[in-house]
Amino acid sequence: MFLLIFSTVLDYYTGIKIHENSKLSRKKFWLWLSIGINLGFLCVFKYYNFFTDSFANGLSLLGFNVHLGSLQILLPVGISFYTFHGLSYVIDIYKNRIEPERDFVEYSVFVSFFPLLVAGPIERATHLLPQISKKREFNYSNAVDGLRQILWGLFKKIVIADNCAEYANTIFNNSAGLSGSTLLLGAILFSFQIYCDFSGYSDIALGTARLFGIELLRNFAFPYFSRDIAEFWRRWHISLSSWFKDYLYFPLGGSKGGMLMTIRNTFIIFIVSGFWHGANWTFVAWGFLNALYIMPSIIFGTNRKNLDIVAKGKYLPTLKEFFSICLTFGLTVLAWIFFRASSIAHAFTYISGIFSKSLFKIPQFAGRSEAIPIMIMTVIFIIIEWFGREQQYAIAKLGAKWNRPLRWLMYYCLILAMYFFAGSEQQFIYFQF
Repeated sequence: MFLLIFSTVLDYYTGIKIHENSKLSRKKFWLWLSIGINLGFLCVFKYYNFFTDSFANGLSLLGFNVHLGSLQILLPVGISFYTFHGLSYVIDIYKNRIEPERDFVEYSVFVSFFPLLVAGPIERATHLLPQISKKREFNYSNAVDGLRQILWGLFKKIVIADNCAEYANTIFNNSAGLSGSTLLLGAILFSFQIYCDFSGYSDIALGTARLFGIELLRNFAFPYFSRDIAEFWRRWHISLSSWFKDYLYFPLGGSKGGMLMTIRNTFIIFIVSGFWHGANWTFVAWGFLNALYIMPSIIFGTNRKNLDIVAKGKYLPTLKEFFSICLTFGLTVLAWIFFRASSIAHAFTYISGIFSKSLFKIPQFAGRSEAIPIMIMTVIFIIIEWFGREQQYAIAKLGAKWNRPLRWLMYYCLILAMYFFAGSEQQFIYFQF
């Protein structure tokens, strides 16, 4: 709480000082004071042990045995998210995009609005502050829509994510000696776990905010239906991707300095994005791999090719679109292995185990028979997501024209599914970031 309050006071005050000073040098002083202190806290609490351990390991390779002290501290809740909220606020003031908020309470609500505090989406002052400042009145249709999105988010988290987590953990934690098909299934299960876990949280956050008359930034737009990696990153964790684009990619020069600068800046934002997720080389490798994935579309200028939703207005995609979706999903699953693995060595061992002769065997793992109903539920989930892919969330319009008893039956079916398929409780993955 101290860090949250201190960060809020710091950015509130520095924002006013940036706006009040006419000299550019003074503006820069207050800007960099805010950036330096905020990132300093983030580095100490989140990355200090990582840097000291990596430095000591690097020296040990050169024959020097150094023992550096580590900090036995807990990562403060939501620090990555509210740090980025504050940074975007002071940078926007410095760039003259907004004026500072003079009401401290309203600014505090922007930083610590409870639905998004611990796991996003990462909001912008230009979007959220005006909504906080204006008078809001209860809107019945918005409340119904918000509750529907909360219900869908809970379904994704409790039924799909938590159950997929149970079997993904079993496979990843006992990967040695398992067949390639089993390892591939574990990677696919984790892919659905992290998607339903994080997008489920975002749905709950957006729906809860809508009950209060607040519209938060959309964070997911059916990313697993993407036809290339560039489209995937326009649809996955949208608020973070756009934050890095606006506050890191463009300030570094974006694509204005030619192809080499574009490639350099793309690698920087993907590696920093990986590092943002956690103090482990596996996250850096995950970011680096995604940067490699997106390079062909950057080099050949096809990264803005698929801007609209796939097969818009149609029931099924074309054969070309289907194979593009499968290829993109396959590459994404491969990258998620680095995200989930305990170490780089574990990730490479896991991947090498997939690409073996046992890839074509029937998967075998503890609890396989109990996992079959969950796999069926996951297939049903994918079908619902597909037919709702043109909406803000999958069931936004589902049952809208049905009579009330039938529509309520659908809601109770989702609630009963949560009751009967409730797996072991799993913490939201992005709480740790």
